[in-house]
Amino acid sequence: MTFLLFKPEFLLTMPGGSEWVLILLVVLLFFGGKKIPDLMRGIGRGVREFNDAKENVKNELDAGMREKDKTPAPEQREAVKETELPK
Repeated sequence: MTFLLFKPEFLLTMPGGSEWVLILLVVLLFFGGKKIPDLMRGIGRGVREFNDAKENVKNELDAGMREKDKTPAPEQREAVKETELPK
């Protein structure tokens, strides 16, 4: 049985039904019934803050890309100046 513990397939599998029940019982024993809602609320806040930060970074990158597209490159600025000169 010990040779199964070192196989990569064994290490990457998700817990089954009985393992989830055991994990939930251990969490219940460690934190108690009154602390679990606070724990879940904290996890929810953390996930929400992470998603907000991710969205802010995405918006900043998009704004930077749009700004870059609006500003002509130095070579294009010179070409615009030459065409606007009166002849």
